[in-house]
Amino acid sequence: MTKVMTKKTPVITKQMVIFFLLLGTFPFWGPSVGLYHYLGTEIAIWMIYALGYNLLLGYTGLPSFGHGAYFGVGAYAYGLTYLGLIDNVWTALAISAVAGAIAAGIVACFLSHRRGIYYALMTIAFGQVFWFIAIRWHSLTGGEDGLLNISRAEVPFGLFDISLRDPINLFYFIFLLVVVVTIGLWRLTHSPYGKALQAVRMNEMRAGFVGYNVWLVKWSVFMLSGAIAGVAGGLLAIIQESAYPDVMSLHASGFIVMLTLIGGGFVSFWGPVIGAVVFFLARDLLGSITETWLLWYGLMFMAVILFKPEGIAGMAQDFGAWLDKKKGQPAQKPLTNSKAEG
Repeated sequence: MTKVMTKKTPVITKQMVIFFLLLGTFPFWGPSVGLYHYLGTEIAIWMIYALGYNLLLGYTGLPSFGHGAYFGVGAYAYGLTYLGLIDNVWTALAISAVAGAIAAGIVACFLSHRRGIYYALMTIAFGQVFWFIAIRWHSLTGGEDGLLNISRAEVPFGLFDISLRDPINLFYFIFLLVVVVTIGLWRLTHSPYGKALQAVRMNEMRAGFVGYNVWLVKWSVFMLSGAIAGVAGGLLAIIQESAYPDVMSLHASGFIVMLTLIGGGFVSFWGPVIGAVVFFLARDLLGSITETWLLWYGLMFMAVILFKPEGIAGMAQDFGAWLDKKKGQPAQKPLTNSKAEG
């Protein structure tokens, strides 16, 4: 009997090593090129947020245009826990994840039997419901003023504590979570569950015919994405020392969609990471030139969607194929998340 050999997905890839080295050394090289520590911290948080969001959009093909709701729920959950229950960072972040998961899980119960434009419109509607509650429930959320005085505490690591008041410590604390989330989602997307997500994206009806519980897959990935958004929201509350309803608004929810698409989330695991870097660098660089930076970013986004829907990651794949052709190697076909390893 012939033994079939299957290629085992590595836990750590070359792309990961490069990514971790570049991001992990940001405090050393960032200021020398005119960047500042807070920018690197902010980008790292949105990388976590975007990687979780891409489970929905890039891997499962489910467009959520109100995902800022779970980002905001995580921020408020962290603030309310820290201010009213216990000032332990790990506990507050865990509650942020649980709150994001519960909120997303409840919404997913109403969404998971829908598809296409109806699914997208309902995500907007539910997102606006959460935003409206955050604005109006002044006694709990602080209304438009938000939750204030969420101080940066010390994080216990067994034998020692690390103060998040130090910007470098804060960056490396969030960087640690970026590493954990990146490796975890990499393994998840290359597991049988990840294949189920891709099957649903390709054709929900056929996925059901081959034995997948499509409703359960859609519900579970929405809840998981909400949990990751909740963690990212909790981290945002830490760095801002506050929680505001603005992150739950429709236009703020649009940012995560834009950066995921422009980065190439449909064709690469790393698309959201690229998109987060491009978005925030564009915000700061273009913002230093003109107050209408979002207009120019929007035009760039439109150009990418019109002429290269695969985003920046797709451009990189095309460039790699061109180099292979120049070297005389057979050119590879453009990849999607069902085939891409990086």
